[in-house]
Amino acid sequence: MKSDLMKKCANVMLSSSLALSLSLPLLGHAYADGSLQVSDNFEQGEAQGWKVDSGNWSVVKGGDGFTYQQSGRSEGRSVKGDASWTNYSVQADVYVDDFNGSNRVYVAGRYTDAKNFYAASLYNKKGGALEIRKKVNGSMKTLATNKKYKLETNTWYKVKLELSGSEIKMYVNDKLELTAKDSSLTAGAVGLVTSKASAQFDNVIVSGTASGGGTTTPSAKPEPGKDQPTPGTNDNATFKNSYNLTGFSYGNTGGGNIAETDANYKKVYNAVDLHEALKKGSKVKVIEIMNDLDLGWNEMPSAAKANPFSPHNAVQTHPVLKKTGVSKIYIQNLNGVTIFSAKGAKIKHAGFVIKNCSNLIFRNLEFDELWEWDEATKGNYDKNDWDYITVEGASSKVWIDHCTFNKAYDGLVDVKKGSNGVTISWSLFKGDDRSPNSWVTQQVNAMEADKSSYPMYAYLRSSAVGLSKEDIIDIAAGQKKAHLVGATEMAADNPDLEVTLHHNYYLDIQDRMPRLRGGNAHAYNIVIDDAGLARAKKRITSDMAKAISAKGYHFDVVGNGAISTENGAVLLEKSYLIDVFSPVRNNQKDAKKADYTGKIKAEDVIFSDKGTVFRGGSEEANSPLAPYPAKAIDFSWNGFTKLPYSYTAENPENLVAQLQGKDGAGAGKLNWSKENWLKTAYNAAVSKNVQAVEDSE
Repeated sequence: MKSDLMKKCANVMLSSSLALSLSLPLLGHAYADGSLQVSDNFEQGEAQGWKVDSGNWSVVKGGDGFTYQQSGRSEGRSVKGDASWTNYSVQADVYVDDFNGSNRVYVAGRYTDAKNFYAASLYNKKGGALEIRKKVNGSMKTLATNKKYKLETNTWYKVKLELSGSEIKMYVNDKLELTAKDSSLTAGAVGLVTSKASAQFDNVIVSGTASGGGTTTPSAKPEPGKDQPTPGTNDNATFKNSYNLTGFSYGNTGGGNIAETDANYKKVYNAVDLHEALKKGSKVKVIEIMNDLDLGWNEMPSAAKANPFSPHNAVQTHPVLKKTGVSKIYIQNLNGVTIFSAKGAKIKHAGFVIKNCSNLIFRNLEFDELWEWDEATKGNYDKNDWDYITVEGASSKVWIDHCTFNKAYDGLVDVKKGSNGVTISWSLFKGDDRSPNSWVTQQVNAMEADKSSYPMYAYLRSSAVGLSKEDIIDIAAGQKKAHLVGATEMAADNPDLEVTLHHNYYLDIQDRMPRLRGGNAHAYNIVIDDAGLARAKKRITSDMAKAISAKGYHFDVVGNGAISTENGAVLLEKSYLIDVFSPVRNNQKDAKKADYTGKIKAEDVIFSDKGTVFRGGSEEANSPLAPYPAKAIDFSWNGFTKLPYSYTAENPENLVAQLQGKDGAGAGKLNWSKENWLKTAYNAAVSKNVQAVEDSE
């Protein structure tokens, strides 16, 4: 088995320019102007839309995410797209597990069938060669070759095939290597092909023309003339400073950039170590999480079962949590602390409450396994109050960056009680992946085996409703809530609330991105991807919905985006929304009650809804981003006329590919030194300490 570390290091060398085109995740899309956009990184654990012609193909999980693997030794072919596609580029990260002799691996274009396609070829004969090849009526011919290109197995190569009329180009690792001319094939889909070799593919990106003429790299503008610069932002933002701390948390110092040998630097390996670092009187400024932590109340040693750790609300249904329990961990009255992991460590079975803190930073951490099926409140999820992180007690200057939040019972990150100066950036928020052993699937399997103990589940499975086990997994997979900002209606300290969200990816999240009561919230360069929710919602017919409601149960799929209420101010700009049912809302109480209506504005947002793409703002005529359901209030910030910080908002066209890429949103994406995680500003491109690593076998 190849080393995960080696794979990650190799990936770093390939990931500097993945954000190449406007792309919908896991989907091909042809716009009205004929432009074509496809992106697929297989992170949902499936090869959606790919058709296997031959070979042994499967999506596999490794140390750096999911890849699409062909493991057989005969010819393997997997195809995606349409026979009408003409001029485009197709790019993929390619990792050869074994050439099995002198054989080839292809990234193919204008693929019509197994006997007709063009290909960018990696060929290992005599140490390695690059080729542009064509196969026409079953006859293969090499059009151009570089016979002195060293190729190795167990190494990632970014391979791109560009097709424009009769001109064909091949790029490797962003460098043009070969050109050729041929007019035998004019249109076809894209393909991943192995000739007796076994290989893995990732980050497939297609950009070009669906039919007819055009360039290979069009600028997608569904609404011509709407791509105007936003005041106060910079469309030419460079990647080198994208990770800088900005937003309302600007100025947050955290624990500072101190050495590992400093007495105030604490390495945490277990629950007891974390307890010691967070307890009252601790002078620790930097807490490095060295490995995954299981922090359920029943799985922690007695030495950790004391303030600031306590048992959380009792577990009701999930078979794993019944054994582990759930903990609540208070981070209270601390000033100047950074909690991070250099490895993207995972924290399970616990929720953190940040109270009366300032200058607090969380970076590169994953939070998981804090959801269970809700029988107690009939699917309303109003009992357990399990959030991964709650910021309260008028806390100020909290930065959550490059973290991953999986499905939770209640919210993912909530902010309340007058807390301000909060920035959440470069983070991934996602529902369950619906895989055979996923967290939701484990719960459903337990209920399926003992329906009498779960009345709501039994009713959904009964003939009165008629949902299958698979239906329930798909519907339950979405995360109910993301960010509640202001927990209490009309609270006196709600106007103090301040939150910035930027470069976050929200996958299958049903509500609250954010949901603001008073105060100010700024969201830019975020993706809200509800394609999976839209699919799951179709499983519930109107008759099923009526039967469920008649019994007082709550089991449905909603899709709210950004929400402003109670005179709050929300600006959503330069973002990308996919299949969101209600993208912009301004009242969730009563549209006739002005006190409960908020100010909200969308600027230069791309909204893809059932294949129709709009780009623009909320104030344009007939905009699908117009606030709903109350009459819109003119937008203005509360307490200031312009944002009190500078920032760079990038063009949203490339946002999906950028945030899904190797350097994108979520924990474990960046292979950084520890020193980089302690910084808050990067004046130049961040060095990732790339080093070639030999396979151990």
